[in-house]
Amino acid sequence: MIFAALVAASLVVPAAIDAIPRSPLSVGLPHMTSQQKLAVIRPLETTANECIARKVSADPRFQSLAQAGDINELIVESVPTCVEAMRAMIDAHDRLFGEGAGESFFMGPYLDALPAAVEKLITGSH
Repeated sequence: MIFAALVAASLVVPAAIDAIPRSPLSVGLPHMTSQQKLAVIRPLETTANECIARKVSADPRFQSLAQAGDINELIVESVPTCVEAMRAMIDAHDRLFGEGAGESFFMGPYLDALPAAVEKLITGSH
């Protein structure tokens, strides 16, 4: 489920991301299995998640909001700081899965899973 704060982020982030020039799409990528493609994408997702988690945990409001169980606001506020990592992830999805796949992934599964991923990174829970 996309939290209201993440929906707001999804409306703001594409504009911020579009301000960063895209790298040219790779030409002649060899045929890769889905598993191989995911192996390429996973480190980029991790980098984006880690960037968000660092920013969130460094915020002075983190402890009080974490105790209230509501760090979504901090996640939304951290997105512009991590836009380069997110752009790399989106571009890789586009190269590997086709144009537009990156934005679809970002707006859907990525934002859906982001709060839990950030919490896991910050708390070290598995």
